[in-house]
Amino acid sequence: MLAELFAVMAPVMAGAGLGYGWIKTGQAYPVDFVTRLVFNIGTPALILSSLSRAELSPADFGSTMLGTLLVLALMTGVTFMLCPVLKKDWKVLLSPMLAPNTGNMGLAVCLYAFGQAGFALAITIMVTLTLVQFSLGTWLSSHSGHPWRELFRAPALNAVLVSLLLMLFDISMPRWLGNALELISGFTVPLMLITLGVSLASIRAKNLSEGLVFCLVRIPLAALAAWGIGVLIGLPPMAQKVLILQMSMPVAVFNYLFAQRARREPEYVATLVFCSTMASFIYLPFLLALLMPSA
Repeated sequence: MLAELFAVMAPVMAGAGLGYGWIKTGQAYPVDFVTRLVFNIGTPALILSSLSRAELSPADFGSTMLGTLLVLALMTGVTFMLCPVLKKDWKVLLSPMLAPNTGNMGLAVCLYAFGQAGFALAITIMVTLTLVQFSLGTWLSSHSGHPWRELFRAPALNAVLVSLLLMLFDISMPRWLGNALELISGFTVPLMLITLGVSLASIRAKNLSEGLVFCLVRIPLAALAAWGIGVLIGLPPMAQKVLILQMSMPVAVFNYLFAQRARREPEYVATLVFCSTMASFIYLPFLLALLMPSA
């Protein structure tokens, strides 16, 4: 189990380490250009490419999506209560509280832990979180006087909506289009991780304590919220366990990109990503040991 988890985490560390080393050696890095490239091209291609291969029944998709939305609603209330404690603006804390790394990390872990059935449910949770995250993130990072107009023009959000329509009506994309999207989407995650490393290069050690405190607060709360909601709405055991695991993932790299775009304490958000990712080496094996035997 530890070897498999390390295989999932190693690419994260390699990408961030590359960005960190790049800056430390005095090289230039066009953060604004990379951020626009990832938001406008890479992310929509990644969403369309990944969701086009998912096979889910409407009932499973609906119940798992409902559970995910209820967990997010509960975590939103918790965030506003934590803001005075952590002495942070809610606009800074809300996205990291609501958006764990359910994509490139969560999907891999769920596939290993629960097989193809769990993987399909993990995709459902990722879709729901992506829809909420990019809606919320686009609104919070909007610098115009019409954030909702900018929201509905967001390529990533439109990609999620198109993907949901394809899944609902069981429509398959042409092979040439699927291959093109898969190829283009390949640069998204590496660039996100490298950009994260670029930010980590400017973070001072004293900020890490804030990240560790955030991890100690968020991870247990997210796991308990997912467990409680699963029991409340009667999710099947497999769906409940996947929901707990996905909501307990470390803070997603996308949160740093949103903070960078909105200029809202990006270094602090990068610290949360870094610390939660490091902490996942410790807590994920224990969490999997609790969830896997009865799955």
